[in-house]
Amino acid sequence: MPKTSPARQRGGFILGLIVGLLVGLALALGVALYVTKVPIPFVDKLPQRSAEQDAAEAERNKNWDPNAGLNGNRNGVATAPKAASGTAPALGIPALPKPGDKAVVVTPAAKPGTPVVRDPAAILSGQKPAAGASSAAAAEAFVYFVQAGAYGRTEDAEQQRAKLALAGFESKLTEREQGGRTVYRVRMGPYEKRSEAESTQDRLASNGIEAALVRVQK
Repeated sequence: MPKTSPARQRGGFILGLIVGLLVGLALALGVALYVTKVPIPFVDKLPQRSAEQDAAEAERNKNWDPNAGLNGNRNGVATAPKAASGTAPALGIPALPKPGDKAVVVTPAAKPGTPVVRDPAAILSGQKPAAGASSAAAAEAFVYFVQAGAYGRTEDAEQQRAKLALAGFESKLTEREQGGRTVYRVRMGPYEKRSEAESTQDRLASNGIEAALVRVQK
């Protein structure tokens, strides 16, 4: 049996190798084309996001504050009121006037058109009412108090009453709801005439005690 020469064997091996490489390359190319054209499960079913949506989400993430939910509590912390030392400041009344001045705290004014009571006999006789009758009736519609302070604690109000008693003034303690709090007022009166209340106010000022004149409708 004739032997094959070594040169022919090497040539057949190289030819087979080249053919095998070409076949493998063709198969790989076919698989790649198949994979790119066949839809991938679960991926194509997801909604595609546009570039505008991605940009909007990036902007939101840039400005996101992880402590935004806590800002309301942080800013809403209330400061505790300072503890009162000595006599608490007066509440509910404006700054008291200097000694010698007469401050008047005016309560709601009387309703206009207060009727003037006339004598029936004078009406029949045709006499006109006196000129000062209406003003006198208006003056009698009020009473006057002299208020020496208003406080948020009973102890402070009683301390002011004791101070007035040492100066020779008799005062009363009254309560009133103001702004959801109880205010304790130290007052003298009532006085039917304003001049009497002003006289008491002047006496208090001469003793170094500031007070306000309060007018209250009857």
